Amino acid sequence: MITVKQLKKRFAKLEALKGVDVSFEPGEVTAVLGPNGAGKTTLIKSILGLVRPDSGIITFDGKELNGDYTYRERIGYMPQQARYPENLTVKEILEMIRDLRNYPEVQDEELITMFNLQSEMNKPFKTLSGGNKQKMSAVLAFLFCPDVLFLDEPTAGLDPIASSKLKDKIITEKKKGKTIILTSHIMSEIQELADKVVYLLEGNLHFVTTVDSLLDDTGQPNLERALASKLEGVAA
Repeated sequence: MITVKQLKKRFAKLEALKGVDVSFEPGEVTAVLGPNGAGKTTLIKSILGLVRPDSGIITFDGKELNGDYTYRERIGYMPQQARYPENLTVKEILEMIRDLRNYPEVQDEELITMFNLQSEMNKPFKTLSGGNKQKMSAVLAFLFCPDVLFLDEPTAGLDPIASSKLKDKIITEKKKGKTIILTSHIMSEIQELADKVVYLLEGNLHFVTTVDSLLDDTGQPNLERALASKLEGVAA
């Protein structure tokens, strides 16, 4: 679905991406990992069209991105922090986003029910708890049945029940053939959800492997220890 070839990006003296090659496939959850400053955000924002790379090629469903923004209609994005007009109610925000997307016929409102958000619809966004703001962000990411989902720390701030429901939703969408790109600092979450790990380090692609292969190769019982073993001796 998405292929990145020799992607480079520099911010003044900081070389954020140094020629990254990676692909994200349908029916897979790919976790993009790495320490702070590794290039994760720059890579994701480049694919989303929020950062213009200095060089390299990004293809989306076989078509090279060349400034055409219409591909973004096929993407659902859940940012780490939900930021929407604070004085609008939940219902008004949903209507605003639907207006911006020209009211697509097919909409997925399952998470509204799963999260029991019906009672929150007439409340101003600013009055919602942190967890409910996160739920709202998830609803909007999945709402238009996108082919690709970018989920940035999706369970941050969610209670265990809501977190479990969101994970179930992610797994369901993967089984439908969606391309899902995930970032998280919770390694147990990555181990539970991800098929593949893309690890960036200092702007370079350090390794790409499946979660199962990483566990097998290191002989470790969980992903956190497997990554620690894999990265032992490597400067972070």
